[in-house]
Amino acid sequence: MSHAPMPYPGAAGVPNGADTGTDTGPGLPQDHTQAILETTKRVAALLKAAGRPFALAGSVAAFAHGVPARFQHDTDFCLRREDAPEVMAALAEGGVRLRESSEDWLVKGRSEGEEIDLIFELARRPVSNDLLARAEVRSVDSVYMPVLAPTDLMDGLLAALTEHYCDFGGLLPTARVLRERIDWDRLDRAHRADPLPDAFLYLLERLDIIGPREHGLPGTPAPGKEP
Repeated sequence: MSHAPMPYPGAAGVPNGADTGTDTGPGLPQDHTQAILETTKRVAALLKAAGRPFALAGSVAAFAHGVPARFQHDTDFCLRREDAPEVMAALAEGGVRLRESSEDWLVKGRSEGEEIDLIFELARRPVSNDLLARAEVRSVDSVYMPVLAPTDLMDGLLAALTEHYCDFGGLLPTARVLRERIDWDRLDRAHRADPLPDAFLYLLERLDIIGPREHGLPGTPAPGKEP
């Protein structure tokens, strides 16, 4: 998944002064913002026609919720594993090239030169009816589609943090913009025992993005409190 939203000042999906699809400078990756938005809309139309539940995820979902972003990698969609055969057939018929992934929790695709991830597990849990039912229908570059709810979106981003991928700077814009719409207590309970998500939540405390948490691992008393 792509988890690195970057500053994106433009409107209607096109950043002001950005050279979409072109080189952004020596050693910098290309800005694929508009191309990825077009692919997102194309795939969403095929998914809606297939009639199976789904939700937009990743950095494009963050953009749909109002997070400034500039895309460089892919677009992500969550769907139930049991719907995969029907969905994949519909996408293939619509011209999306699909291929197996080394991970068993997603299928990869490609359309008009842009990468697509079809995700069956989010935050190490299978995509469920409840997760998809919480999705919010939002406009993505003028096309409406279901988008992961803010708390579920941040839950997935925190769960994706590893020693090999730990870009707090990429997560900060999402946390800042969506802080009043995220259930931080739920995320604290879910990730307190995971060092990297816990460290990010601690950073948010220090930056006054979220309120103070009771420190200590789950099941242990906070400092100064009796068990």
